[in-house]
Amino acid sequence: MSEAYRLLGTPRFGGILVVSDHASNRVPDDIDLGIDPALLTQHIAVDIGVAEVGGLMAERTGTAAFQANASRLVCDCNREPHAPAVIPIASDGHAIPGNALDHAGHQMRLERFHMPYHAALSALLDSAPPALILSLHSFTPQLASNDAPRPWQVGVLYNQDDRAARIAIPLLEAEGLVVGDQQPYSGQLLNYTMNRHAEADGRPYLGIEVRQDQIGDAEGQAVWAERLARIGNAVALRLE
Repeated sequence: MSEAYRLLGTPRFGGILVVSDHASNRVPDDIDLGIDPALLTQHIAVDIGVAEVGGLMAERTGTAAFQANASRLVCDCNREPHAPAVIPIASDGHAIPGNALDHAGHQMRLERFHMPYHAALSALLDSAPPALILSLHSFTPQLASNDAPRPWQVGVLYNQDDRAARIAIPLLEAEGLVVGDQQPYSGQLLNYTMNRHAEADGRPYLGIEVRQDQIGDAEGQAVWAERLARIGNAVALRLE
């Protein structure tokens, strides 16, 4: 574990690696974001439920979870290093005044969080290549800045490589779920980590977005950990 990432479980060659870029709401003591601390429990700071789901999945043999260990408000590891939102000055209508950094401060934040996160993930994938990377995120039932409800219980996202998605979508639908194909947004827009570590190297991956009310408590987290482990294994076997 470092301040940029944590690894749960034991990675296995041919297993499943669950990757969560937004699994933590931790803000280091020496960083002041200048926000109401209550915001750190909301979606702008963390993907609610994914740390717990990933942790439960990593208790299974053959599955490990690689998770960001700092809030996306400190550094968003699923954004290009030069994208404005990598260290956001605002999120869903909330200003983040502590992120109004000069160039040196911006670069220091990237070197402290973004670079070691991706270096460690790259090294892990090389040392224990998984059969499937499961990119796990969660999304809100609606955004504060847009009150349109999001009916999908789970979304499957991808960029150019849709091999795993095409297998997973009918499996999820068979569970009786409302499944979004490139919903609530497209993986062609926000897919930096998987573009870099999966698509660039031809590694198969499954991009999963679970609606937060599905995994907001321990019962839902257990249900989804079992479901995603089962479906992830089924997808991995059919990709062989």
